[in-house]
Amino acid sequence: MRVLQSLQHYDEVLFLWFLQRRCYRWPVAASRWVSCTGDGYWYALLGVGVWWLDGDQGAAFLEAGLAAFLIERPLYFLLKNGFRRGRPQTRLVGFRSHVVPADEFSFPSGHTSAAFVTAVLLSWFYPPLSLPVFLWAAAVGLSRVLLGVHYPADVLAGAVMGTLCAWGGSAWVGG
Repeated sequence: MRVLQSLQHYDEVLFLWFLQRRCYRWPVAASRWVSCTGDGYWYALLGVGVWWLDGDQGAAFLEAGLAAFLIERPLYFLLKNGFRRGRPQTRLVGFRSHVVPADEFSFPSGHTSAAFVTAVLLSWFYPPLSLPVFLWAAAVGLSRVLLGVHYPADVLAGAVMGTLCAWGGSAWVGG
């Protein structure tokens, strides 16, 4: 238990360090926008759009994405409700986040997890997109910290979980 308390302490210290770097309004505004690009409905639109535009490869991408999200979403809900880690706003006295989160728990970051599922799959199916999609996925995770709704460890866990779920979904459908 002492190890978990120590990890929580260092995660809070790193979180507060990030937030002290937020000197201007534009990082918050940019973070809101980037975070919105990680909202769930965009993934459905992306999957259908790629399928519509790229025939067989697009269909394989959509199938792998559906399989990956069939693994990721239940795992996300299980971990989120199993760990029940409070968000920074509920744990840090006097702190207020810049957005109202959809739920009360922070671990793991669902936005980051979904972004990494998508980045991994896009990079496998469309390798020239690898750098931009991984930069985007990392920006989604960072935006969640800068908006004050996640600790850095939540984002790291989301990135790892999303990557593993993309691998699992792709393996599941034989991709």
